[in-house]
Amino acid sequence: MKVHLSNRQKLLMPLLLLLSALPVRAELRDLSDRELSRIDGTGIGLVLENFTFSHGTDEPDTQGNQARIFRLSGIRSSDGRAVDVTVNHLYLSGTGSNYGENLNPVNLGRLLYPWEIDVVDGNRLGLAGKAILQLAAPVKVPMAEGFDCLGAPAQMGSGTCSSRPATAGHAGERADMGLQMNVAVGDDRSANINLHAQSAVVDGSYLRLWGDGDRRQMAGQIRLNFYTPELSITACAQDGSSCGSRIRMADFQLELAIGNPLQPVFFDVDGGGHFVLEVAAIQQPEPGDIGADGLRGSSQAEAWDFYERYYTRPDYRSQLAIGNFSVGDRDFGSARIQGMLVQHLSIRTKDLGQ
Repeated sequence: MKVHLSNRQKLLMPLLLLLSALPVRAELRDLSDRELSRIDGTGIGLVLENFTFSHGTDEPDTQGNQARIFRLSGIRSSDGRAVDVTVNHLYLSGTGSNYGENLNPVNLGRLLYPWEIDVVDGNRLGLAGKAILQLAAPVKVPMAEGFDCLGAPAQMGSGTCSSRPATAGHAGERADMGLQMNVAVGDDRSANINLHAQSAVVDGSYLRLWGDGDRRQMAGQIRLNFYTPELSITACAQDGSSCGSRIRMADFQLELAIGNPLQPVFFDVDGGGHFVLEVAAIQQPEPGDIGADGLRGSSQAEAWDFYERYYTRPDYRSQLAIGNFSVGDRDFGSARIQGMLVQHLSIRTKDLGQ
């Protein structure tokens, strides 16, 4: 018997044979009806298991090369001296790394809650007729299905983060991360700045991008959630032998919202080649749009609904909470910012060498 294959089948056959020869490891378990209802087969999910990342050191190797560093140069101080920024160490590890000294694996995402790359229907987000590119971290979940975002309790039902803390049984999906950075001004290389976060979670964060036809620019919406039991900053000597007092922010919680469908953040490059990020001021109502009593009945309904949504949506606002702020052995207590709304923002890069 002869079997005739089309050109497409001939191309697919070697790929299928290759895939059948590769080892496959997967976790098989039952999914609830609620979990199955979330699977729509669209987009790309990304999960990295047993992941560790460590980059760079400013110490030369046996041949005297310094090829494993990340360096920014070409900057000058106000008095004309060259400024050199060198990242000595950048790491991503499992929890318990002791500020990057003992690296161990961590999982980034899991099969049920991966990192996602997707194209979202703008009609669902209040952007009619737009196709939106979305890059998203693992999602927030209902309290009954999630874990405390700051990491102490490992039991389901303790919080709204889908990423699990590490236990004796698994590495979890929360990473220690940090960098050691040296800033040199001229011949002075004394400033060695270190930033570290322990068991960090970014669940519910996303970047959404779309094209704005009126301004002919890329528009977007940024949501950055960052939770960590400890965020710390130190300044040390170049060789790390002596450090100043450690600044610690315990139980650090940041929920930052920049841009939204009613007031997007715009990305652009100006005529000088400088990057521009702008949240334009919210449009002002026209005379007669809002009644003198401020009620919907005496206002133009569409305009009133616009401002009602803009000022009352909680996901348009930013929060910052620090459980305890300390410098060395001195405690300064807690701090909190709630309900911050970014109504106008303009950031523009500048060539400091000119």
